[in-house]
Amino acid sequence: MRILFAGAGNFGHVYPLIPLATAAKAAGHEVSFATGEQLHPALVRAGLDPVKAGRPVPEAFMEAVRAMGHQGGDLGAQDVPPEVLAALHVEVFGSVLPRWVAADLAPELERLRPDLVVYEALNPGASFAARLAGIPAVAHGVGLMAQGPEDLAVQEKLLATAADLGVDVPGGQLLALARTYIDICPPSIQDPHFLAAPLPRIEQRSVAYAEPGELPEPFRSGSEPFVYVTLGTALGSADVLRTVVQGLLPLNVPLLVAAGPVVPVEELGELPDRVVAVPWVAQAKALESASLVVQHGGAGTTLATLAAGLPQLVLPQGADGPANGRAVRDAGAGEVVFAPDLTAEAVTEAARGLLASESARVGARKVADEIASMPLPAETVKRLAEFAG
Repeated sequence: MRILFAGAGNFGHVYPLIPLATAAKAAGHEVSFATGEQLHPALVRAGLDPVKAGRPVPEAFMEAVRAMGHQGGDLGAQDVPPEVLAALHVEVFGSVLPRWVAADLAPELERLRPDLVVYEALNPGASFAARLAGIPAVAHGVGLMAQGPEDLAVQEKLLATAADLGVDVPGGQLLALARTYIDICPPSIQDPHFLAAPLPRIEQRSVAYAEPGELPEPFRSGSEPFVYVTLGTALGSADVLRTVVQGLLPLNVPLLVAAGPVVPVEELGELPDRVVAVPWVAQAKALESASLVVQHGGAGTTLATLAAGLPQLVLPQGADGPANGRAVRDAGAGEVVFAPDLTAEAVTEAARGLLASESARVGARKVADEIASMPLPAETVKRLAEFAG
């Protein structure tokens, strides 16, 4: 078959789909992958053919500013009213980004004529384009599917956008545009309301895409456990990262800090010898030797840490972080400190408790065993032909 994968232009929205895309290519299918150009180098390294679809989120926010009649400026400034930021969020993810993706994919679907589109569930513009082109589509999850009030507002905006584009959404349920949903979140973690929904589901093991690379020299031997710290690729903050490091220093353990693309390492200031901060970490390798993961609650890092059987301290910084943090805590696989309570002292207390907690390690290993029992992407590939007919 010819299969087009489509993910929103962010690491956490593209990397979870790469294992299935590479498995499909290995099985002999003709595979293309549509996303923003900033992710194209990663796709090429994975041996996949990239297709341009969508633009970066900051550009979408500026477009939303213009569309809503606001003046330009720093959208992160403290003087921007919260209600304005909330409205911009709804406009970006409910209208601007899906319209861009749908417009970009329309000519590509005509050119490539895929038999099936596999789109990331948080990239609905791809499902709109597939529907308009008459091409069957399958949704691919990236993690927990819990919805809050802000998500519901985005859903309402998406339905209005679909109607404007001429897309008929069966029953007003956006996922009804998909013939099935590939769920990489283990059932014990997944939102029970979503599990009870009538949409057909395929369970698939969460396989972390491992980019090539080595850990910094002090951490390669694996002889001494360390704490791995990351705030992800989109929501990092130098202030928050400094608070986290300050809170972990009293534990007297080595720290490997991935500063990410939005926090320059030099902004962390002078660090003790036992703290190594770098822009990027080969996360799959870090999870092989770490004793604790302190992270932002992104779906990819949360699932990868659970799959590795490691306890984790979740410090949500927005998006799906709070829901993921609660899920980890409720599974007995870690703890969560929400943003209003985040202090160095809170990090010290929570991390010290997790390092000493046998129950957290047992809880994490229990979820890891559940993930290991789920089918691999190669098994999912065998079923894709069912949905292309």
